[in-house]
Amino acid sequence: MKKIIYLLPLLFLLVNCSDDSNPTNDDDGPIVPVDNYIRAADMSFLPLIESEGTVYFNANNQPENALTTLKNAGCNTIRIRLWKDPIDGQSGFAQVKAFAQRVKQAGLKVWLTVHYSDTWADPGHQTTPALWNGLSFANLKNEMVTYTETIMTEIQPDIIQIGNEINSGLLWPNGHLINNESQCLELLNAASSAIRAKSTTTKIMLQYAGIGAGATWFFNKMSAVNYDYIGLSYYPIWHGKNLSDVQSTIQSLGQTHNKKVLIAETAYPFTLGWEDWTNNIVGLENQLITAYPATPEGQKNFLQAIKNTVQQSEYGLGFAYWGGEWIAFRGDQSTNGSSWENQALWDFNNKALPVMSVFNKSE
Repeated sequence: MKKIIYLLPLLFLLVNCSDDSNPTNDDDGPIVPVDNYIRAADMSFLPLIESEGTVYFNANNQPENALTTLKNAGCNTIRIRLWKDPIDGQSGFAQVKAFAQRVKQAGLKVWLTVHYSDTWADPGHQTTPALWNGLSFANLKNEMVTYTETIMTEIQPDIIQIGNEINSGLLWPNGHLINNESQCLELLNAASSAIRAKSTTTKIMLQYAGIGAGATWFFNKMSAVNYDYIGLSYYPIWHGKNLSDVQSTIQSLGQTHNKKVLIAETAYPFTLGWEDWTNNIVGLENQLITAYPATPEGQKNFLQAIKNTVQQSEYGLGFAYWGGEWIAFRGDQSTNGSSWENQALWDFNNKALPVMSVFNKSE
């Protein structure tokens, strides 16, 4: 009995030394806990905007690399879209590869959204790349796999989306979820297998635009696909104004499918005014949530509410702000500028807005 009593203090010491709540390393100093919660911004237009001479400013009104401003604010991941063969090269492979390398050098994670199209892919558009038009289904799948393998080899993202907002599938008509469900699932699994073969660490996401019953239906269909993260787009103008519905969707999907859930896209206006003559997507009071006016503080409070909503669920893993860089970069007379200028993370003087503080880990 005495031996057991003598050993208890030693056992207690050993247990405390192995406690991860404050881990230390005698040789290398304190071990910093891994920051797994994703606080992201989609910055896909940044290479284009910078190429036209635009300068971004931080909250102190000093010129600053936009990625630096975001990182200093607490953003830890940059989301980038990839188009197959865009006409002007914007969001094409070469540009995205170079941008991804820059993001990594800045110490940020790369979240790649592969549209599997030459242009915008979304719930209403999933146009097969021109180079793949007319291929048999077998050959289309082979091309998709080869392309995906190249992406993994040359860009090596931390997170990769198979498609963008694929509510009704991708690579239409072959991969249409409603008209060709089995082929859609076969394409998704083929891409997933290609990703898994190239990396054991890259996380695979599937994204649905919306919440509620539609998201439930979609992810039930996806149960046969090998993926890691559930991604949801949430914009009040299109997906309703009740954040409780967002919370219940995150909880339900996470619990049902045992997966982490992210708000993969969201945004909110800091004003209903405009800077250029490109029609804005949001510009009316009735498009807003009453509790969050279109002011810098209202924008900040909306994103904070989104962040809080995600964190309230054990399945919530993070959020991404979409179009944060898309300011009125072509001047106030442009009709081909930004339809998102009043929802950006920088104001009409290109100065970082208060919403940036929501990226802070401790906020």
